[in-house]
Amino acid sequence: MAQRLKEEKRKRVIAKLRYHRTSARKARLVADLIRGKEVGQALNILKFVRKGSAPYIEKLLISAINNWEQKNPDRDIEDVTLYIKEIRVDEAGMLKRIQPAPQGRAHRIRKRMSHITIELAEKQTEE
Repeated sequence: MAQRLKEEKRKRVIAKLRYHRTSARKARLVADLIRGKEVGQALNILKFVRKGSAPYIEKLLISAINNWEQKNPDRDIEDVTLYIKEIRVDEAGMLKRIQPAPQGRAHRIRKRMSHITIELAEKQTEE
């Protein structure tokens, strides 16, 4: 059982971006655009999306592709159809700051962060 779990873990291709300085809600807007897409199509989408998280997610996707290449040195990426099996955006911690307010009061500002995880998989082609 343990050997089988190790083999499955070895086959998984994951890249993580932790403590990204944008809220999870804003990053999910970009993540929803590329969920389930093929890698080349996702890179094209991310190149033209005008959201702050898009360049970071694009860089993370390139990192996941490089992780696949490291785990599969004997295979060529041109021969395989990779797609985004899972992309997850979770909330991380937040920085709490104070904004001065009228009459000696103070308002709290919460600067939110997020964790982004991408998992790639190969599409099985029917021949």
